[in-house]
Amino acid sequence: MTTTANSRTHSWLPPTPATGELSGLDFLRALIDGEIAPPPIAGTLGFTLVHVEPGKAIFEGETGEHLYNPLGSIHGGYYATLLDSALGCAVMTRLPVGRAYTTTQLGVHMIRPAFAHTGVLRCEANTVHVGRTTATAEARLVGASDGKLYAHGTTACAIFPTAP
Repeated sequence: MTTTANSRTHSWLPPTPATGELSGLDFLRALIDGEIAPPPIAGTLGFTLVHVEPGKAIFEGETGEHLYNPLGSIHGGYYATLLDSALGCAVMTRLPVGRAYTTTQLGVHMIRPAFAHTGVLRCEANTVHVGRTTATAEARLVGASDGKLYAHGTTACAIFPTAP
């Protein structure tokens, strides 16, 4: 059996950490506007933050064979990464200057497999609660063209001051 290897190459700019000079929403808007370099994982896995507003974040990611698991479908870790990114950024949109977050719990429910031909997956997350020290959010991962539900999830986040 003869097989031809496929390849995928990407490059990235050095990441721009949130320093506490902008609110979470302003930081994410600057990222969407290209004023701040996207995180390297976005290029590695092929997803993008496309919309934010207070309490809401939307990511889109293109499926492809490079995301396959041994069974020949998109790896569940890709679903989890899209969900975690959207959930965390939804929380970030509600954080004032000088506050940051980290995921403390991620719950993922996978509903159906996606494949290279599935196309763009869209992940929309909304906050449920954002307090002084904790936050929660929920999200849905759907096919951008067919609206089918592929996964849904929840997060719990710790909220803390950014480094001085």
